[in-house]
Amino acid sequence: MEQPRFFIPALEGVRALAALGVLTAHVAFQTGAGWQWLWGRLDLWVAVFFALSGFLLWRRQALAARQDVGGVRPSVGRYYRARFVRIMPAYWLVVVTVLLLFPGGQRLSWEGVLSNLTLTQVYVPLSLTDGLTQMWSLSVEGAFYLLVPLAAWVLWGLRGKRARWRIPTIGVVCALFLGWAWVPLGQVWEPLGDLNGQMQFPAFIPWFGVGMLLAEVWADCFLGLREHRGVKALVQVGWLNPVVVAVLFLVAAQPFMGPAAFVEPSPRAFALRMVMGVEIAFFCVAPLVVGPVGARHPILCSGVLQALGRWSYGIFLWHLVALWAAFQILGVPLFSGHTLGVWVVTVVVTVPLSAASYALVEEPLRRRLRAWEARRVVAASGGEAAAAPEAIVAAPSVTVEAALESAPGATVAAPAEA
Repeated sequence: MEQPRFFIPALEGVRALAALGVLTAHVAFQTGAGWQWLWGRLDLWVAVFFALSGFLLWRRQALAARQDVGGVRPSVGRYYRARFVRIMPAYWLVVVTVLLLFPGGQRLSWEGVLSNLTLTQVYVPLSLTDGLTQMWSLSVEGAFYLLVPLAAWVLWGLRGKRARWRIPTIGVVCALFLGWAWVPLGQVWEPLGDLNGQMQFPAFIPWFGVGMLLAEVWADCFLGLREHRGVKALVQVGWLNPVVVAVLFLVAAQPFMGPAAFVEPSPRAFALRMVMGVEIAFFCVAPLVVGPVGARHPILCSGVLQALGRWSYGIFLWHLVALWAAFQILGVPLFSGHTLGVWVVTVVVTVPLSAASYALVEEPLRRRLRAWEARRVVAASGGEAAAAPEAIVAAPSVTVEAALESAPGATVAAPAEA
């Protein structure tokens, strides 16, 4: 039986669609577009980005737990270095640009400036500013990046034959955090009362968790340990999955899901959004990672969507700057309509900026880090060449990380775009 691959090109296409979806949500909000009840719910593409991060960053842990030989874990230092280089340099470039050019950035307090530079803005009141408001989701994702090694350590006892308990354990934790919106943060600790608990990392654990669960399922399938026929049955009919996603978005746009604008919903409405986000993320990601082997995805794997997927982090970083520029170029005020024109100009400005970010900042720095890591491996092995990637699946868990790093784009998880 053919095994799933490390690199899944269709995920790049999903990332591109999600990036454009969130960009559209922000354009619709700032232009006061009609059908706001529908366009506003495109913010649920954030769930897909969080799930992608959960899948791509957790699967090395899932594989290591099933291939444990001698109890060696994937390198924490290497993981943090890769995350830092992937995220922070391009992010800092945008933050400095906005802080210098946007009036709101120039009025920020030093606490606000520091929080934006350190990705802690969701933990500092009144630190979100024009051109950087979308970074709340990157702040949430940054917390996930930091905590992945801790979660791996907590679950390290569930390895080998006990790995079958990892899926129910992660599932239970995700289910518990669906109730986060009801936690009275201000009563737990008074300073927390000034923060929006619905923008904190714990609130989004279910969205990251669905990706982690899919990583566990994928690892079983990759190693031929379990079939997971129930999960596969849900996504077996390829053409049906986009229909299911569209229906879920329509349901999410209904009044009982709370306001579509950027308004804090009730705890019940927020919990419903979390559930809907889990379902949308599942039907966007699961068909591509555990669906029928050999299934073709011509649209997702097209050249345009593959390119936009590679540039999706830049789209996330720059699209509000481009949206501001679109209003200036067209000479129209906020909330005055002209949605289509503003959308077109925003995309036209965003895409080149994103491509430049990828070509001039993101990819060169990642190449340099990979070269540096390779030199460290050679030095540590006394100058001997690293093992061939083909031998990695059968090797100890320490080599699982090398396998994932060797696959182009395998561990590139673009942050959530919101």
